[in-house]
Amino acid sequence: MPKSKTVIITALNAAWAKKGTMIDIFLESLKNGQGTLTLLHHLLIVSVDKIAYRRCLTIHPHCLFISTPGVDFSGEQLLLSEDYIKLMWRRIRFLQTVLQMNYTFLFTDADVLWLRNPLTLLEADPEADFQIACDQYNGNPSDKHNHPNAGFTYVRPNERTVRFYGYWYKERTRGARMADQEVLNAIKSEDEFARIGLKMKFLDTRYIGGFCAMRSTDMTKAITMHANCCKGLKAKLADLRMILEKWKAWQLVHRKATMISASRGDQTRPSQNNSAVAMDPRFPTPFACPRSWQ
Repeated sequence: MPKSKTVIITALNAAWAKKGTMIDIFLESLKNGQGTLTLLHHLLIVSVDKIAYRRCLTIHPHCLFISTPGVDFSGEQLLLSEDYIKLMWRRIRFLQTVLQMNYTFLFTDADVLWLRNPLTLLEADPEADFQIACDQYNGNPSDKHNHPNAGFTYVRPNERTVRFYGYWYKERTRGARMADQEVLNAIKSEDEFARIGLKMKFLDTRYIGGFCAMRSTDMTKAITMHANCCKGLKAKLADLRMILEKWKAWQLVHRKATMISASRGDQTRPSQNNSAVAMDPRFPTPFACPRSWQ
């Protein structure tokens, strides 16, 4: 295939499009991350209902509306509800189309904070066809016993990935209560998957992080932070807002310390000679999400 272009994609429905909710926090993280502001030019917001599409048009220049006849995706889609599962499979079908158009894509759920530019990490491995975040990561990027999370994927267009997405979509009939992630866990060790020859890579939670494995990372190295292992919009918003504010405060302190060091002509790292940078780099512990399952 000729050299492809790269597009960043997120999906949006009416519940997540309301002012002050998920899409606003997502965009705010991109505007306040390290090296992420210019990525907004490459972001496509795919709206799955007309309310979300109208909101998108007021906040972002690149919006697309896709409809699914007979299905209303505008309400909050709780994990593994009937409409949630339908929405996930509509997403897989759409992403296969993106690959067929010869675009590399980085799909991200909107409940992912972008703290740094992930493309630096993702593009560093030219051999990987399909890179995916993890709820739990065992340290081996090629081990299929990792627990993937389909809310953050980086995929290059080629015959293998197009075929894989078609196979993934076909296997949706395995169970009425199985969404894309559950089916991926089932098929990733099967013979038909192996025959496709997909070069799959699981991403380290130290960098592509999430609430499921939050203790494995901190603000000095995290690239993204996903509100996974969490149920419901209200809980996600509370914890993501708390983390985003801590991240912004940590960056401000770090920038000031760097400027002080530069003005003094220090050659050592700011964190080694300026007490301001002693601000705890650990992320605050989510409080709403752990209780969301009760």
